Amino acid sequence: MVLGRRLQDLRERAGLSYEQAGRALDVTHATIRRMERAEVGLKLPYVEKLLMTYGITAPEEIGGFLALAREANRPGWWHSFRDVLPDWFSAFVSLEGEASIIRAYEPHYVPGLLQTPAYARAVLRAGLPSAPQEEIERLVDLRAERQALLDRDAAPLLWVVMDETVLRRPIGGREVMHEQIGALMDATERPNVRLQVMPFAAGPHPAMYGPFHIFRFQIQELPDVAYTESLVGGVYFDERDDVSAFLEALDRMSAQASPAQSTKAILDGMRKEI
Repeated sequence: MVLGRRLQDLRERAGLSYEQAGRALDVTHATIRRMERAEVGLKLPYVEKLLMTYGITAPEEIGGFLALAREANRPGWWHSFRDVLPDWFSAFVSLEGEASIIRAYEPHYVPGLLQTPAYARAVLRAGLPSAPQEEIERLVDLRAERQALLDRDAAPLLWVVMDETVLRRPIGGREVMHEQIGALMDATERPNVRLQVMPFAAGPHPAMYGPFHIFRFQIQELPDVAYTESLVGGVYFDERDDVSAFLEALDRMSAQASPAQSTKAILDGMRKEI
């Protein structure tokens, strides 16, 4: 995404249209557009030719750009889970791993980054009733690998608003829920995790239509990205107006939900009721 935006900036500075850039590579204007929007991989010969077309001729500049393109084309760690990871969700894992702030609203389940293995196993089995157990275990392992990002240096801030339904819905039985709520209580002690509960008593709120995530990045070229999910795929939004709608809804919900300082006590009370 970063390199695509840099290519777009260079093209616009050179005063060239998509069609003119496409003619330099003998490809369609749509191919140039997809390269700039990171919808296709960056072929190194194409990148080098475009840079020269845009007036970049210094060998060190071209070499540096190509080195970044090689890095961008290198498979991420999650590539080893490609046997169970849908293509549409691999982008989510990539964004999650690069984000400096991850905000989310979850009305159904504990977010994947905070799930215990037993809870994750029960959730996955409910969503994939016909999947072999080997596939379920691979997906549980994938979630465990994703969770490692919360322990790394310069870990992202994870700020989640969970509906009270998440904590009331029995997933996997009493022991599983008892363990999961305990893990959430532990998570509230992390400096980079902020949890809020949206109680039933708060009434309606702006995001009752479903769950979503918002990713924010330190890299200037990367815009905020919002993500929503359905049974058959995910949708990503990076246009300013679209993402702003998600941000405004989440800001209102954060003000409406119980404050983060009271979350541990709320969780403790619910765990005692199980």
